Amino acid sequence: MLLGRQRSFRADAQRCIERLKPPLRVMGSENIPRSGPCLITFNHYYRPGFRAWWLALGIASVVPVEMYWIMTGELTFPGRWYAPLGKPVSRWLLKRISRVYGFTTMPPMPPRRRDVEARARAVMEALSYVQQAEHPMLGLSPEGGDHPSGGLTWPASGAGRFGLLLAGRGLRFVPVGAYEAQGEFCLQFGAVYKLNVARGLSPDEKDRQAAKIIMENIARQLPAHLRGEFEADRFAR
Repeated sequence: MLLGRQRSFRADAQRCIERLKPPLRVMGSENIPRSGPCLITFNHYYRPGFRAWWLALGIASVVPVEMYWIMTGELTFPGRWYAPLGKPVSRWLLKRISRVYGFTTMPPMPPRRRDVEARARAVMEALSYVQQAEHPMLGLSPEGGDHPSGGLTWPASGAGRFGLLLAGRGLRFVPVGAYEAQGEFCLQFGAVYKLNVARGLSPDEKDRQAAKIIMENIARQLPAHLRGEFEADRFAR
């Protein structure tokens, strides 16, 4: 990482996941995409002691092709005394990681006014990758941050719009639920779908409806107690 040499995130993920005890539990393996164009969306599962990087490591370890990830560009450490030092250090570290693996960094959630231009650049960078790649396979957690309960929450404004931009470029969507059960790290892959919203809506309405569709599909892959704001009887498993 210090030298900035390129590495395979998939290979590194497999090395990490194969050390898990008990091993990673994967359900819905028949839904794991074999090639793109595809966007894998997953919940930002959280609890103290479980870090978000395990979500990407788990998914990357079982998808049979190298993926392109949209990752946070900064850790914010809310309420921690070391936040003033931790933020700039995390920006430097995460930027190095993104260069090693060829990922795009997105400003942290919740959105800050000063990050508008950086967020727009990140979106354009991801769209450029999709345009250039032969069979693009992307990974993204729409929520973009931890929630104290570990349950699903609404993503920030613009997440649905970004999803529609990717859908307009031919990407299909695969929802994944990440959680822990009986001491095991679990991934549940759902069926692929196309993201479409009703015609005649305003831009804000399209954004909201697209985000709702994305999050509801993720919710279907999760236990009831983690569905958060998207819990409904129709999601019963």
